[in-house]
Amino acid sequence: MSILIDERTRVIVQGITGRDGGFHARKMKEYGTQVVGGVSPGKEGQDVGGIPVFNSAEKAVRETGANTSIIFVPAAFAADAVCEASAAGVEFVIAITEGVPTLDVMKALPFLKQHNTQLLGPNCPGLISPGKSKVGILPDHIFTQGNIGVISRSGTLTYEVVGQLTGTGYGQSTCIGMGGDPVIGLDFIDLLSRFEQDSQTDAVVLVGEIGGNAEELAAHYISEQMSKPVVAFIAGRTAPPGKRMGHAGAIIAGGSGTAEDKIAAFEAVGVPVAKEPSEIPALLKQKLNET
Repeated sequence: MSILIDERTRVIVQGITGRDGGFHARKMKEYGTQVVGGVSPGKEGQDVGGIPVFNSAEKAVRETGANTSIIFVPAAFAADAVCEASAAGVEFVIAITEGVPTLDVMKALPFLKQHNTQLLGPNCPGLISPGKSKVGILPDHIFTQGNIGVISRSGTLTYEVVGQLTGTGYGQSTCIGMGGDPVIGLDFIDLLSRFEQDSQTDAVVLVGEIGGNAEELAAHYISEQMSKPVVAFIAGRTAPPGKRMGHAGAIIAGGSGTAEDKIAAFEAVGVPVAKEPSEIPALLKQKLNET
């Protein structure tokens, strides 16, 4: 199995006639994802790599039966595009766009909840269920099908960790880059709960980073709700206090959110924390042997 996406996922691409939207629409289709349509106002009737373009998400969903959308529109319009997809009946939206104003996301979330739409991102690389579907910008050649779930706040670290897993024979059920902005849709707890319920995920690798308290909350959830092994890696051990390190959410403030805080929270509940991504496979093997 997998979580969130599989071979039945039907995707529309909002912003498909832009450079990034068009490029990644083709790449997703090449991977085998059912990319059934695109949205670009005023360009209905065109196609991108054989993918039909519609003026609105509502028409795209009605004509194609899409249940998932991926957002490549500029930051100023991204939240509106997310809400447009939700209003059209899309169940799951992946917002790749970075730089989306935090207030825009905060205003969109209640609308999505009202329409029963799940959001991944913004400012995320998307997700992949290897061998089934890719909805995002991830380099699919490094992924292989298997039984390890991966959740990460960092896009590039996702690729590094997956490279280590694949290279040591650990395939993945689903790999998710959830984004590192201060306000996002699906978080660690949402995704851990789905992996816990997935019968073909045997263990989870969690990649966190400095800033906020998402990892500390995840550690508490793992101690109370998770029966499956979890291994972690925390980026930013050497980050100077008060500095933003890449992501808008990766800032240490008020003496909280440090790498040390997060590592201590995980280790207190029996989750081993790798010092380097290369240590993850060995820690994973050890945890799996304990179960």
